[in-house]
Amino acid sequence: MASLQPGTDEVIVAGNMTFVCHDPQRIGSTGIWLEHNPLNYATPLLLIQLVIITLTSLLIDLCLQPLGQSSIVSKICGGIVFGPSLLGHNNAIASALFPLRGTVVIETIATFGIMFFFFEVGVKTDVSMMLRPGRLAIAMGTSVMFVTLVLTTPLSLLLKAYVPMDDSLANSLPLIAASQCLTAFPNIACLLAELKILNTDLGRLAISASCFCDVMGISLMAVTFSIMDTSNLLRSFLAILSTAALLAIIAYVFRPAVLWVHSHTSEGKVVREIYITAIFIAVLVASLVSEIVGQHYILGPLVLGLAVPEGPPLGAALVTKLDSFVSGLLYPTFLTVSGLKTNIFKIHLQSTWIILFIVLFASLAKIGAVLLTAHFTDMPSREALVLGLVLNARGICELAIYILWKDDQILTDQEFTLVVISVVAVTAIITPLIRALYDPSTQQFPVKRRTIQQAKPGAELRVLVCIHNQENVPTIVNLLEASCATEEGPVAVIAVLLVELVGRAAPMLIAHQPHYTAEPNASASRSGHIINALRQYELYNEGCVTVRSFSAISQLETIHEDICRVAFDQNATIVIIPFHKYWAIDGSIGSVNRAIQNMNSKVLDRIPCSVGILIDRGILNGSMSIINSQSEYRVAVLYIGGPDDAESLSYGVRMVNHNNVTLTVIRFLLFGSDNARERKLDTDLINAVRHANAGNEAFSYQEEVVRDGVGLATCIRGLENCFDLILVGRQHQASTLLQGLGEWIECPELGVMGDFLASSDFGSAASVLVVQQQRVLGGRMMNRGMKPVVNDREMPLHLPGMQSHGGVTATTAGDSGVTWPISMDRI
Repeated sequence: MASLQPGTDEVIVAGNMTFVCHDPQRIGSTGIWLEHNPLNYATPLLLIQLVIITLTSLLIDLCLQPLGQSSIVSKICGGIVFGPSLLGHNNAIASALFPLRGTVVIETIATFGIMFFFFEVGVKTDVSMMLRPGRLAIAMGTSVMFVTLVLTTPLSLLLKAYVPMDDSLANSLPLIAASQCLTAFPNIACLLAELKILNTDLGRLAISASCFCDVMGISLMAVTFSIMDTSNLLRSFLAILSTAALLAIIAYVFRPAVLWVHSHTSEGKVVREIYITAIFIAVLVASLVSEIVGQHYILGPLVLGLAVPEGPPLGAALVTKLDSFVSGLLYPTFLTVSGLKTNIFKIHLQSTWIILFIVLFASLAKIGAVLLTAHFTDMPSREALVLGLVLNARGICELAIYILWKDDQILTDQEFTLVVISVVAVTAIITPLIRALYDPSTQQFPVKRRTIQQAKPGAELRVLVCIHNQENVPTIVNLLEASCATEEGPVAVIAVLLVELVGRAAPMLIAHQPHYTAEPNASASRSGHIINALRQYELYNEGCVTVRSFSAISQLETIHEDICRVAFDQNATIVIIPFHKYWAIDGSIGSVNRAIQNMNSKVLDRIPCSVGILIDRGILNGSMSIINSQSEYRVAVLYIGGPDDAESLSYGVRMVNHNNVTLTVIRFLLFGSDNARERKLDTDLINAVRHANAGNEAFSYQEEVVRDGVGLATCIRGLENCFDLILVGRQHQASTLLQGLGEWIECPELGVMGDFLASSDFGSAASVLVVQQQRVLGGRMMNRGMKPVVNDREMPLHLPGMQSHGGVTATTAGDSGVTWPISMDRI
């Protein structure tokens, strides 16, 4: 054959086969200056394809975001735009941008993308959720999968027998119907992450059910691939045996090796590059062996990923290496390639109605299966409906199967186009429906008055402390110690360690065993240090203090859900959350974490009790501990008026009973102010506190009369080096006292006074606790009296889904709270 000139690829069509004659030397272009079109060469063509499909997908995603659509819709649509259905229908555009000679290259790139994507999914997956799901997850997963399979497959056979259709559709219709029963974990995890409901009860149940479905689905697919394309039982048996051998090698050779690497890499340390490289090579080998034994090439990488321990250090390191490149470029390329293969001009109207009927029936069957199961488990119908919609999520798993069937000529262009469009259509419909029907931020909890001010005398103080940074522990321990735990007034500490979700797909809420002390090898880790410090505080106050520790592993943008859940379940009186700024030892701002700031704002809006934001400046005075110390711990309460100041005063009054604590209450009065009702209520509370502490040398009270915000700021600056801890309320009524201070507010979550005390202009080494008293019903303040009151009446607020969820129980009255599906730490 004569050599081909640039741009003159020869295409030969023979039946269903297309042959492309391409010059193998046309890899890199010599440039446009030599009068050659760079797109006639493989490398420039691939680059331009990746660029345009990525930019087009991003543009479509921006357009669809206001409609609440999932990103998978935009990525597939990006391929459809350049496929034969739209722009690709023009031969000039198709031959220039997506010619046949470039198909093998871009599909190979997409293959590597899907291979490493499924490996990453396996790394992020918690295997225990697949092997040990809850009873409700098993019931949901089993009913959804088998009800859909049992109803949809016979329906396809009836349609095949009694409805006229193409021969190709008749042959593939049972397989298409059977594929509707898939409930793939990657699809659901991606959808829940985009909807930001991963760590809600509904999201956790959906994840558990889909993981259990994946166990059955992977097993069935492995067996199907083993017996497919074989003509006798011996070959089928050998195919199954070889697949079992591959899985055994991964389980008993590869997994012990990665566990060794995991155990020899301390948390916070960098995993050695040679280990990362070796694991990536193992992914390629596992994919190759999967192909050799007759399985799909993604089976080996997926199981290999499941063998890697999720989370830091190893799992997080692998995900960090892969996430940007694979999830950001190669994974969208695979979805776009799926769209490129669709051709709406091959579709017949009769076939469209048949596939539409099958897909719609299967979707309704899944929802019906969930509703039926929910009926016997007392799950609310609304939540069951949303769960049914979530379990209908379609995505990359279905596309991978459909592309395989198309390559094996099980599906023709018509059937493939219809099933790809069905994936887009179902996802496009259920995503906005889920957003409309399920909004966890609007749920109301049944709450009692949970404030320090309104607690009974001698009642247990239940403090939930959120710890994100290990350096905050000394100041937190000082705050807890100053809370004055006694046998008559004990303190219960609920510690929630905030861990950012890295290297995992699903969030976790881990309840550490009571009286658990980290072993020496674990104490080197961040969580080990924190748990041991709190355990030492508990031992020092033995009989007066109890400590319960949790680890909330979640994305910081949704971790407030776990904080509110634990606060409600544990009947917390006050929640202490960290400030988003961290001080350096020289007094400057060392670091700023905006994700923590956003978390704090969400907690303030939703928390079912009082809350305090702790501005930790302990590093400026050497993180002095008041445990086993005779030095004074000087506490000040800055009082202007209002429920938040009343709460901070109540907390300070409790502290003054500690032997090492001195309390100074400073009340700021406006010059010439009349004796309004609000001021009278504040005065009554102050007088009650002064009367209760009469004769207590550790208590002092002073009043400052100021004319405006300038005078207030001047008075506060005079306190810069006088105290170790300052308590102040978050919000105050509009007053001339605060005039001018709120114009340049930087941190609105702190309020005017808190923002001033947290600013770098306030040159104090004192830590600050900004307190907000409990809010209910959409942010309305509770009716406060300025004297301690106790309200035992439960407010009749309705929370959808607060009944039994199969191991998840809740009560609507009394003080027993709610028990949630929490993973137990068994170390």
